[in-house]
Amino acid sequence: MRIDPALAETLRLVGEEGTLEAAARRQHMTPSAVSQRVKLLEQQLGQRLLVRTKPVQLTAPGEVVVRFARGHALLEHEAGTELGLETQGEQPRIGIAVNSDSLATWFVPALANFAREHDAQLELQREDQDETARLLTTGAAMAAVTSARSAPPGYRSLPLGSIVYVAVASPWWRARWTRNTTGPVGPDVLARAPRIDYDTSDDLQATWLRRQGVDPSLAPRHLVPSTHELADAVVAGLGWGMLLTMQAEPLLARGELLALGGDPVTSALFWQVAKTPSALLDALTDTVLETARRELQQP
Repeated sequence: MRIDPALAETLRLVGEEGTLEAAARRQHMTPSAVSQRVKLLEQQLGQRLLVRTKPVQLTAPGEVVVRFARGHALLEHEAGTELGLETQGEQPRIGIAVNSDSLATWFVPALANFAREHDAQLELQREDQDETARLLTTGAAMAAVTSARSAPPGYRSLPLGSIVYVAVASPWWRARWTRNTTGPVGPDVLARAPRIDYDTSDDLQATWLRRQGVDPSLAPRHLVPSTHELADAVVAGLGWGMLLTMQAEPLLARGELLALGGDPVTSALFWQVAKTPSALLDALTDTVLETARRELQQP
């Protein structure tokens, strides 16, 4: 059974907007017409594609159709460009899921290099690196920076390198919680002195604490859900934290931060991208890999 690209595009918009009414405005038609198009597609494929809650929920078959719609729109735009045809409507959209630390450091320059030579609308969706693959599965993104080695069906996974975190604190924090001005901070201090986590699911500081023989549940913590602001909070002395080496090194060199000792924590990253044969996705992948080889720790 052939999937009608026009009907699939309607389903994609419904999934993105969350309601039939919002999708209808995007397509300049009535909500009833949108509903009928979704029903017709479901009848053609013989499967339920949408759960009509508010917001709507795509079913597993619906997610497959949405991925098809995104890939088809990209290929249609590229074919029109290569044929010298005047493309109608907006530039193709490429959804990209990316973790906060990559977004705050090395990833945006990669996208800027790509955008200098290619026309596309890049839709960044910030997610924890352990959760980005979920957006690929739902069709909300065509590519992702993720810590997951294995890619979902329809995607390929390419190694990017590793981001490295070091434990640091401000001189004020150290003076407040320990009498030692140099050398490693002991477990007794780490068990009672505050740390800074990104959010409740952040296990980075807890991982480092366990390596120092400290139960993370014993130590107080602050939550600062922003990569830049978390670093600022560590510099201000709110608590100690794990910072990316590219963030920490200049602050350590200026004496604004002190190393707490212990081994760094390393997190491997992967670029997962749709297997759709797209020149734009290939160019984006090349740029991301080139930047990662330069900015991230390589094996």
